[in-house]
Amino acid sequence: MKLDILAIGAHPDDVELGCGATLAKEIANGKKVGILDLTKGELGTRGTAETRAREAQDAANILGVSIRENLAFADGFFINDKVHQLAIINKIREYQPEIIICNAFDDRHIDHGKGSKLVSDACFLSGLVKIETKTKTGELQNAWRPKQVYHYIQWKSLEPDFVVDVSDFMEVKMRSVLAYKTQFYDASSKEPETPISSRNFTDSIEYRARDLGRLVGVEYAEGFNVERFVAVDSLFNLK
Repeated sequence: MKLDILAIGAHPDDVELGCGATLAKEIANGKKVGILDLTKGELGTRGTAETRAREAQDAANILGVSIRENLAFADGFFINDKVHQLAIINKIREYQPEIIICNAFDDRHIDHGKGSKLVSDACFLSGLVKIETKTKTGELQNAWRPKQVYHYIQWKSLEPDFVVDVSDFMEVKMRSVLAYKTQFYDASSKEPETPISSRNFTDSIEYRARDLGRLVGVEYAEGFNVERFVAVDSLFNLK
């Protein structure tokens, strides 16, 4: 299956939080979208790897993505080396996405920045024909480099390089996020509090998107950072 967009996150729920509304919008526009989680989130204070896996699938169903896979890297301890790069290269070549969206350049959780650089490096290396990878049936894969690599914004309020109008898709995003019932605000939960389990954090998902929307004259927006300049064909393509 060829994908238009492959969204990658260090943990299940990163993608939903960072760009869930954008993905829902592109899916509604007929694009094929997939999600690749690098870890199972097994070090998370709340829930377990098993509950996260079920929640991730529920969230994927809500968004309507075509595929969701997990590479089962070690939560908290994966590194940017050949083994991890090749695992991601294999998936890039399998799905041949035009666009990859991945973790923030810099963030509170160390896996986010690590995941950002790891994926970015893998995207470049995936285009080198002398790096050999194989399909599940043992056939050599073709080299493939995505046309664009974008980075969503997470805990830190990084200044975006561009924003996407997601005014009609915030409700879908919030449902996909809240599918992670063990992770976010639940007044009846007896599990320990974490930075993302407060009502304040849940509220922030909406008001941060609303504020970005306010700045560009729409209801809600999601922001992204880029590794190179964004080009447009005409000034009239800018909203």
